[in-house]
Amino acid sequence: MSLVIAGLLEVVWAYFMKQSAGFTRIVPTIACLVTMVASFGLLAFAMRSLPLGSSYMIWTGIGAVGAFFVGIAVMGEPANLPRIAAAALIVSGLALMKFSQSA
Repeated sequence: MSLVIAGLLEVVWAYFMKQSAGFTRIVPTIACLVTMVASFGLLAFAMRSLPLGSSYMIWTGIGAVGAFFVGIAVMGEPANLPRIAAAALIVSGLALMKFSQSA
């Protein structure tokens, strides 16, 4: 559960990093840094009991796909076929990683 929350916080800090305009706006910068530290902390906690490769891949996968959806839903970024296919490939990789652990 901590790994999922860490991944979701990665989406939040990425959003606030964009909103900070290169760390020139103070409130989004602080929000970015706080959620970044929380995300890294939860990732580190999850890595105490999970393999490095799996936990890091899941964390970055949640962050990448989550940021993709936030970009479309909140920031008006395009939802074209190549971008959707790329997100689907990331999710496919996460699923394959999960299935390979039980094999």
